[in-house]
This record gives sequence, structure tokens and C-alpha cells, in this order.
Amino acid sequence: MLRFKARIWFLLGALACLSLLAMGAYFQLIDGLEPCPLCISQRLAILLTGIIFLIAGLHNPAHTGIKRYAILGTMSALFGGSISTRHVWLQHLPPDQVPECSPGISFMLQNFPLFDTVKLMLNGTGDCAKIDWTFLSLSMPAWTLVAFLCLATLSILQIWNSK
Repeated sequence: MLRFKARIWFLLGALACLSLLAMGAYFQLIDGLEPCPLCISQRLAILLTGIIFLIAGLHNPAHTGIKRYAILGTMSALFGGSISTRHVWLQHLPPDQVPECSPGISFMLQNFPLFDTVKLMLNGTGDCAKIDWTFLSLSMPAWTLVAFLCLATLSILQIWNSK
């Protein structure tokens, strides 16, 4: 592993998160792929992880601070990875076991309590089981899972990198 300062690695992680969000925006706005509730949840987890990395990079803390940011970044990335794992699992269910589709996010936010909307977003719906895009035979949620695992690894390695 390259021996950059933890600050550089955190800033590179923030840049990676920004790139992932830009890719999601590209697929939505240019390619016309509408995000399902789990996709939106994964984007929020990427945003949270990126914010943690950006703050860590800008703060440039000492060893104890690096350790705290590394743990926070890892937890955030693993939370996002768990959402991606559920998404991949839903995509591999037999058609008769896929949950029913739900109304759109904007409708849910306007008509349901926030807790119910968040619960629906994290559980996923029938929309989440549809595979619209693949690369090297992996779906977008599978690639997002790989990205979350890489971000978690990058984050936790900063504990040893800072010594």
C-alpha cells in the first residue's frame, strides 16, 4: 500500500464517493434509469461515507482522530454495503417471491410518515428486483457492494497507516 498520509487517503475516498454519486446521476439523468428505493438508500450511504471522508481529510486529525474517523467511515460503508447486499439478494429471488412494487418515493414522502417511508426504502420493493444494467455480468447493486467494501477497507486501513 502506498504510504500517503491518512489525510490524502480520506480525501481520495471522498473523491471516490463523489465519483460514485456522479455515476448514479449520469445513469438517472442521461441514461434514464429511475432509481428504486434501495438505490436511493445506497446513494445516501455513499453521501454519508463521502462526508465523513471529506471531514476527516479537511480536519487532518492526529492518530486518535484518524482512528475515530476510520471507524465511522468503515461503519458507514458497511451500512451501505448491507443495503447493497439486500438489493443483490432481492435481484436473485425467484419471481414468485419478489415483494410487490410500491408507489414512488415522492408519493411516499408526501403521504406516509417519515419512519414508514424510510422502512420501505430500506426493505426494498419489487422495483428493486429488476436488473436494468450489468457490467461484467454484475448488476449495479453488486458493483456498489464492491465499492462499499473497498471504501470500508480504505477507511479501516487508515488506523494502521497513521502509525
